Amino acid sequence: MSDPAPILGDMTIQRMDNVGIVVDDLDAAVAFFTELGMELEGRMPIEGSWAGRVVGLDDMRSEIAMMRIPGAPGRLELAKYHAPQAITPQPGITPANTLGLHRVMFAVDDLEDTLARLRPHGAELVGEVTRFEDSYLLCYLRGPSGIILALAEQLG
Repeated sequence: MSDPAPILGDMTIQRMDNVGIVVDDLDAAVAFFTELGMELEGRMPIEGSWAGRVVGLDDMRSEIAMMRIPGAPGRLELAKYHAPQAITPQPGITPANTLGLHRVMFAVDDLEDTLARLRPHGAELVGEVTRFEDSYLLCYLRGPSGIILALAEQLG
């Protein structure tokens, strides 16, 4: 059996900085994630030839809002595309087994309270709140722009 330490020594990744999510209403998405408990770190336009070259879109103009978890690592970059316009996937509400980014999961103190606070911001359960053994309450919910979040409350 070989020692795994040399593999770790060659690792080039340092950290995960953020997850990017395209939204159709940036204000609504910021309000939703603020209600979840994140903080707005900053908001700014992103445009110019450099930006278009990075994402592979000509004449790209967008606005981003960077959301962070207070006192913890983890950020979401919410992006609203002004040009070219965002493309809606077909079907618009994709099932859980659709290829691509599946969901973002957050650990919460009180799952039911979190759901109650997010519902006025458009949150809808995908399935139902389910108990996993004596360890977690879990659920999937759909937020603004069809974003799927998972919430987990550790029990005991």
